[in-house]
Amino acid sequence: MSGHTRPPETTSSLVEIDQRSREIFRQIVDGYLTTGEPVGSRNIARLLPMALSPATVRNVMTDLELAGLIYAPHTSAGRLPTERGLRFFVDAMMEVGNLTADERARIEAQIRAGAGQRNFDQTLTEASALLSGLSRGAGVVVTTKADPRLKHIEFVRLDPARALVVLVAEDGTVENRLLALPVGLPASALMEAANFLNARILGKTLAELRGEIGTQRALMERELDTLTARLVESGIATQAGPGSDRHLIVRGQANLLDDLRAQEDLERIRMLFGDLETQTDVIDLLTRAEQGDGVRIFIGSENKLFSMSGSSMVAAPFRDAEQRIVGVVGIIGPTRLNYARIVPMVDYTAKVVGRLIGGDR
Repeated sequence: MSGHTRPPETTSSLVEIDQRSREIFRQIVDGYLTTGEPVGSRNIARLLPMALSPATVRNVMTDLELAGLIYAPHTSAGRLPTERGLRFFVDAMMEVGNLTADERARIEAQIRAGAGQRNFDQTLTEASALLSGLSRGAGVVVTTKADPRLKHIEFVRLDPARALVVLVAEDGTVENRLLALPVGLPASALMEAANFLNARILGKTLAELRGEIGTQRALMERELDTLTARLVESGIATQAGPGSDRHLIVRGQANLLDDLRAQEDLERIRMLFGDLETQTDVIDLLTRAEQGDGVRIFIGSENKLFSMSGSSMVAAPFRDAEQRIVGVVGIIGPTRLNYARIVPMVDYTAKVVGRLIGGDR
């Protein structure tokens, strides 16, 4: 299985702690990942493989707190890991398990079933929903948009200075793009421009249509007035904005509402939902997961997108038949995600999606 890598912006050095301290720290992290609750010295003393008194455990916990790995929430005498502590655990202590044969078969069967009867976007939606169901987090996928073959184009005037370009593809997908209108453009020009393009559009990609219009400039100028010709060129040249070549799929946000323990949990999830609405920022974060091999783990405020909601993301790139990275699959959830279980899930899902892209059915 691919190894996981830490984001390059995490520069704090790992803290060297002895075996006894590691065991106590592991109990605190395990308790947090399992229940979300602080763990006290008495409980830790009962769980440790070596015999230590609660007083000794408390002394070690003080050292771990001074090292910035744990902290005491104001409502409890127990301790929770800090984000720095979680990063240390993930990088230096976590034992990543392997998926069982049944888990691999389930992931593969579900995604392949989607690939057999749906277009590729729907296959990625299936992968996102699958990860969400397996993790109790939100499954996310970002991929490069294909340049679909078009069926119809329409211009819808929004106000005197702007129109919406509606592109309908043969596979049924619809994309809307905002277009600035030439000053003084008559209402009839929108219909004339649409008719001119629709006579040539069927079965072509937008790039192919641009090329054809470029070679037919003289014909276009004979058939259309100057302003309408400008509208035709603008309508097929306009872009959907920054990141318009990237497509984000999110499934399972409702899972994030499960297991809420306090009002601050609800507020955190509300903030995370706001983050997920800001698609460009999520796409930027997922795209950064393309910058290394294997699974990437982003924890809490290591990334500005999750700095307020205290959330984490586990993500892995997938590749096409030429081994080019063409997208990323991942899971977003609270910082107490079960990283050891989720890392191999995300890694294997990325590999299955990549094999399907490469034509291995």
